[in-house]
Amino acid sequence: MEPLLAEYPIVTEIPVAWGEMDALQHVNNAVYFRYFETARLDYFKKIELLVDLQTSHIGPVLGHTDCRYKIPVTYPDTLLIGSRVSSLSDDRFTMEYLIVSKKLGKVTTTGSATCVMFDFKNQTKASIPEHVKQAILATQES
Repeated sequence: MEPLLAEYPIVTEIPVAWGEMDALQHVNNAVYFRYFETARLDYFKKIELLVDLQTSHIGPVLGHTDCRYKIPVTYPDTLLIGSRVSSLSDDRFTMEYLIVSKKLGKVTTTGSATCVMFDFKNQTKASIPEHVKQAILATQES
């Protein structure tokens, strides 16, 4: 599975919970967005994106997110979610996700999210702080 995730600098491992299954006996489609959120927060932790949110009042909000389902996932399984930044601009960046099933040894799902930096105090878009841009670039190169 390592080759499948080689281009993703952050990999999050999540066990599938029984309660995530739907009536058709596979993981419910909405659950994948929680998986992406968990992976996104792991990436944010790595780049220390939320460290000074309380003082700067600048942080990310989702502008867009999508998901492509390739193979159904069923309980029991453990998923590996790779995350990376695929594009970076002044006020936003796009993340890509790749979910691999340990049980199947295959890619089950792909997704993306556009994160827009937002000034919560002034209720406006904001530029990505330079130290965050540098952390993203360093993470992508590792």
